[in-house]
Amino acid sequence: MFSNSALLITVTLAIFAATSPVPHPEGVAIPIHRCTTLTLPNGVFNHEKAILSTVHTVNKHRRNLINLKNNLGEDALPEGAEILPRAKIPDNLLEKRQAEPLTDERDAKLWVGQISIGTPAQSFLINFDTGSADLWVPSSSCTDSACSAKHKYNAGDSSTSHQKSGSFSIKYPDGSSVSGPIYTDTVTIAGITATDQYFSPATTVSTNFDNEPNDGILGLAFRSLSNINQNPFFNTAFEQGTVASNSFGLKLATSGSELFLGGANNNLYTGSIESHSISSSSGFWQIGGASAYVNGNQAVSGFETVIDSGTTIMYGPPSDVKTFYSNVPGSTLFDSENGFYSFSCDSVPSVSFSWGGKNWAISPSNFSLGETSAGSKQCVGALSGKDLGLGKNIWLLGDSFMQNVYSVFDFGSNAVGFATLA
Repeated sequence: MFSNSALLITVTLAIFAATSPVPHPEGVAIPIHRCTTLTLPNGVFNHEKAILSTVHTVNKHRRNLINLKNNLGEDALPEGAEILPRAKIPDNLLEKRQAEPLTDERDAKLWVGQISIGTPAQSFLINFDTGSADLWVPSSSCTDSACSAKHKYNAGDSSTSHQKSGSFSIKYPDGSSVSGPIYTDTVTIAGITATDQYFSPATTVSTNFDNEPNDGILGLAFRSLSNINQNPFFNTAFEQGTVASNSFGLKLATSGSELFLGGANNNLYTGSIESHSISSSSGFWQIGGASAYVNGNQAVSGFETVIDSGTTIMYGPPSDVKTFYSNVPGSTLFDSENGFYSFSCDSVPSVSFSWGGKNWAISPSNFSLGETSAGSKQCVGALSGKDLGLGKNIWLLGDSFMQNVYSVFDFGSNAVGFATLA
């Protein structure tokens, strides 16, 4: 297994402490980097890490649904949504994690860059996530082992720090949590500043974070998914006028990845952006009318899709995914518990998604997660049949899809758009 720190490419950003809002009408580019994948160096599928990744994904969106219900009421939940029991790490993997140092289950989904909090600025390495809506970093009051090697926020060192009522708390698969008080302070990303931004300096941080290079998480979804029911950073910055466009763009790739705050970076894509209106008010970046194609033939159609940079692969309802793989010659169910399928490595299927416009193809390297075992010649697909509780007919498209397109998330028009990578 790999440590995140060993694979992390150092991220260098210009971070400025701003005393007054400064607009950035053309947007600001923030380099970001992913830490690992679900394929081992020898080309074999990392089954253990994939299982842990699925556990995290189930619990992440379980938490989102709980936040949505608390913030807007049960009627706001998507049709057929179910707050599932908290997924647990299988006993055999939990014992292994306790016996030897392992990377955390979230490490295949980290897209990290730097931010600053406070006056004067305190710097943090942050995971940017379109599938959540809160900002948290470790507090100087945290004595947990997970905080020992991380940058910690000291409220007493910031002249713009203010404690608020209430508390922040999120649960993780092993029963531990990240929790702490709620504060407001000045938050800056590459010169874009949000004053009085709500966040949590966590006083309790799960041991799951011991080996993670990032200090905390910054969510880029809608407020309705927030654990503390407050505006996420980007929404605050737009309301305060420090970013002119109410949208952001993402390029996720093995190199040259970037978060662009305040529009889209037209140097990173060609042609026009194909935009699709959000089909739900659930707080997710969710668009409907999707179809999945295998080798040029429509396999499944008429489903909803949540676009989430904080998820490594893709997930769909088990029955739909079974139908999908029935169109893949020679495919077989490899892991029934987690919904992973395999197929011949010599004939990786041509896979694409469409929302009524262009067919957006997934490269073979992004769809194949590697051999089931060394020399097996059978490869595991990046689409899993797994019920995440998100609702009837809803698929989750993560990095395996997003690495093939330039994505634009638009709060102003409530839309998600895709363009061809330059």
